[in-house]
Amino acid sequence: MIDSTMTIRVARPSRDLAAAERFYVDGLGLGVLWRTTERVSGEHDLLMVGPAGGAWHFELTHDPENPLDPTPTVDDLFVVYLGTPVDEKLIERLLAAGGTRVPAHNPYWDRYGVTVADPDGYRLVLCSRGWSA
Repeated sequence: MIDSTMTIRVARPSRDLAAAERFYVDGLGLGVLWRTTERVSGEHDLLMVGPAGGAWHFELTHDPENPLDPTPTVDDLFVVYLGTPVDEKLIERLLAAGGTRVPAHNPYWDRYGVTVADPDGYRLVLCSRGWSA
């Protein structure tokens, strides 16, 4: 049975793990939970980021021998429910770390937050609403 205490990993490819790290760590403020430190032929390079002690993490992968070109759509979203208005300083950090502010495809996200495309073109939504299941 799946329950709220289980660890969740969301994984996707990245063109440039260093750029992704700048965006998600320096910009968003997540911690590096693990990364590959040396190149191993036949294996992917990995960067795992998330909140320390959290039940989820975000894994970014890169295969230098057979690279995948990320193919984000306007509805591939990584949503963070802040429960408070979006701090302009956070947006500034994300932009300085390689993000691009973009209009949301779904107007709901513009009404309740800010959407920033990461260096690979995937969209991070900072939602001012809280989450209640």
